[in-house]
Amino acid sequence: MKIHLTSVFVDDQAKAEHFYTEILGFVKKHDVPVGEKDRWLTVVSPDEPDGTELLLEPAGHPAVKTFRDALVEEGIPLAQFAVDDVKAEYQRLSGLGVRFTQEPLEMGPVTTAVFDDSCGNLIQIATKPQ
Repeated sequence: MKIHLTSVFVDDQAKAEHFYTEILGFVKKHDVPVGEKDRWLTVVSPDEPDGTELLLEPAGHPAVKTFRDALVEEGIPLAQFAVDDVKAEYQRLSGLGVRFTQEPLEMGPVTTAVFDDSCGNLIQIATKPQ
């Protein structure tokens, strides 16, 4: 068994597509219309085009707002992405205008940072496990 797909709820799929592809560097995998305005919109790592897909899922369900607001209020990231160098990625993303809620923090063998994805979520980046 392996993880094939996971998701983040987003307020605006077009805005999320721009952020996750143009800012974070993911690559669009699927973009299929669903209903009148929503899309089955997934992105993948350019390093693993056949790897785990991230669904940029519309946040229309009433429970989503309460859930995400509670996470953001507590400073809890909805998802975590692995990077080779958190400090370098922090510098790169900060230079692109990404707002961080936690600067790089060393915690033993792992360094983490947390940013606002501009679509309603906090996302943590962490060094890849050795």
